[in-house]
This record gives sequence, C-alpha cells and structure tokens, in this order.
Amino acid sequence: MRVTVSKECKDMGIFIAYTEVLGLRNGQGNLEEEIRRIEEEFSGQDPDSLKNDPVVRAYRDFYWRIGVDPTKVRPSGEALRRRIARNGKLPRINDIVDAGNIASAKTLVPIGIYDLAKIMGEPSLVISKGDEEFLGIGKKSPEKVEKGIPILVDGEGRVMHIYPHRDSILTSVDLNTKDVLVIGAGVPNVRNELVAEAVQITSNLLSKIGGKIAHEVVIT
Repeated sequence: MRVTVSKECKDMGIFIAYTEVLGLRNGQGNLEEEIRRIEEEFSGQDPDSLKNDPVVRAYRDFYWRIGVDPTKVRPSGEALRRRIARNGKLPRINDIVDAGNIASAKTLVPIGIYDLAKIMGEPSLVISKGDEEFLGIGKKSPEKVEKGIPILVDGEGRVMHIYPHRDSILTSVDLNTKDVLVIGAGVPNVRNELVAEAVQITSNLLSKIGGKIAHEVVIT
C-alpha cells in the first residue's frame, strides 16, 4: 500500500513514516513483558519535566498551530508518558494497540494503526475542505471536520484520522484484525529518523504476535 502526503501538508512541515504488518493474531496480554519494561523505565520520571523535552515541544507547537490546546488535549506520546510517570501504568487495550502505545511512550511519537481490511483504496494525508464527516473512536455520532485541518483519508475520502491525534472507528483495530497499516506522525522539528524508529519499534513488536513486516519503513 502507498500512502501519500499532499503538498499542502508538506508545506506545513508534515511528514509520515509507515509500513504494513500482515498475518497478525490479535489478543490481549502477549506484550506484558514489554509493557512492564516501559513502565519501569519511565515510572520515576517527573511529568512536569516533559514540557521541556524538544520532541514534546515540537508536537505541542504543532497542536497550537492547528488550533488544539496541548495542555488540555495532550499529544499521545506525552499523555502516555505522563500516565506512566503518575501511576506507573501503561493502558492495556489489545496486543496491536499496545504495541503502538509502547513505541509512542518510548519515543514520544504518535503512532496510528489501521485495519487494512477496513481501508478502501490507498490513503492520503490532505487538508480538510470543511465538509468531511469524522466518526471518532468512542463517539456515537459523526462530526464535521473544520476547514484547514490535516486529515488522513482513504481512497473513498472517508476520514481515518485527524492529524496527529484522533482516529476514526471506521478503520480501527479490533480483536479480529489480521493486517495493519502502521503510521508514525511527523511534524516540524522532529527528526525523520525518530519517527521511522517509532514505526520500526511498533512493527517489531507486532512481529512477536505472529505478524510479518511487509516492507521497510517508508518516509514521505
């Protein structure tokens, strides 16, 4: 699968890293050792010190740029790291989602994982026109996306993700998911290599639950 990034998004400094992992056996609790290792690594961190991390600052700056207050809606990597620092625990969802959370907590890079069977055509990252509908995870009804927001859409124009912090239920992972697209979200002042590393960590973890990495990480 090829994922494209529009010129308008690139002009904002947006880039992504991605790969696909196939033949997964999703379940729960199979990455417990890896989760505990991350918890041990960051449980003693001062959560207030995160605001000084250059990666956290980069994502916070981007949030402000797209009209999101990062002190109220935290970038996902920061939110996960703060949760570990405060109570010593990383959320347990399912093995596929847990793999992304481990990578995001470690690198502070947001990771999106999408069920390939639910994606129509090839995805692209574009700027919203303001008439798109988005059905967020945990929401009962769709909402309209504001104009000028970076969004990931599939080949039929369905919104998969509001970049880089909200995923749609339409392409979300569940316990029946077998094949996934893994995307790391890059923004200005975050190194390409770090975003690629986050995707690689995720795909390596997924290979531990039966997945086969389809190709090397692509940066675009």
